[in-house]
Amino acid sequence: MGFFSKIASGLKKTRDSIMGSVNSMLKSFTKIDEELFEELEEILIMGDVGAATSARICEQLRRRVKEEGVTDPDEVKRLLKEIAAEMLRGGQELHVTTKPSIILVIGVNGVGKTTTIGKMAAKFVGEGKKVVLGAADTFRAAAIEQLDIWAKRSGADIVKHAQDADPAAVVFDAIAAAKARQADVVICDTAGRLHNKSNLMNELAKISRVIERELPDADREVLLVLDATTGQNAVNQAREFKNAAGITGIVLTKLDGTARGGVVLAIREDLQVPVKFVGVGEGVDDLQPFDPDEFVEGLFGE
Repeated sequence: MGFFSKIASGLKKTRDSIMGSVNSMLKSFTKIDEELFEELEEILIMGDVGAATSARICEQLRRRVKEEGVTDPDEVKRLLKEIAAEMLRGGQELHVTTKPSIILVIGVNGVGKTTTIGKMAAKFVGEGKKVVLGAADTFRAAAIEQLDIWAKRSGADIVKHAQDADPAAVVFDAIAAAKARQADVVICDTAGRLHNKSNLMNELAKISRVIERELPDADREVLLVLDATTGQNAVNQAREFKNAAGITGIVLTKLDGTARGGVVLAIREDLQVPVKFVGVGEGVDDLQPFDPDEFVEGLFGE
């Protein structure tokens, strides 16, 4: 199954929710007027696009309708897709060109962080890359064990210490192993505890210092894993982590289990952080690089 098929299938609940409402609303209008825009904005907000983003979309829609002289309500769907795709484009590419490159993965417990790392590792190994995983979420023994299972499953190497070890020491050893083994990518799990932000910030700052010292010229990504089923709570989490950790991209998981896929637009537009991967199923190949145009087609298509 190709990306579009996966994304279209994964976004079915969201598409049925948003487009079902949009289509029935547009059928009730014979002309494009302010009431149409207001109803559309309400539908987008209900689809977890977020109030501010929904207002911006409708503002652009008003302008485009006027500029293009659109009079048919059905044409609104085409413009809606174009505006959404424009909002999502830019920055979605993963920067891992140096050898090694390093990816730090953060996120609160339960969002699918360790599973995402395993799937990412499998993707890189499948491309012929050598991968080292760093089990730097040392506060949970289960996280270390789970990552170990994924390392075996994906064919990646793993560097791990005992529970409660210093996470920065794990990252240091993972980098050393990557250099010694001439690995292409180091992917480090990290603890994502929002309840104690100062600890989280101190820990990530310490890890960053290790990376800057050991891999000063390496490409680095800091990816935040968010659970799409939490809707606007995911936006709030992203805002907190962005302030604490300087994230470079988002991985949005569990899109196939929710009608809240519109949250992608809220994250991108409100926080100006690109989505780099989306999870649309349980399978190892169901973590997909984010394609804005195909995502919008999956979100707003028929």
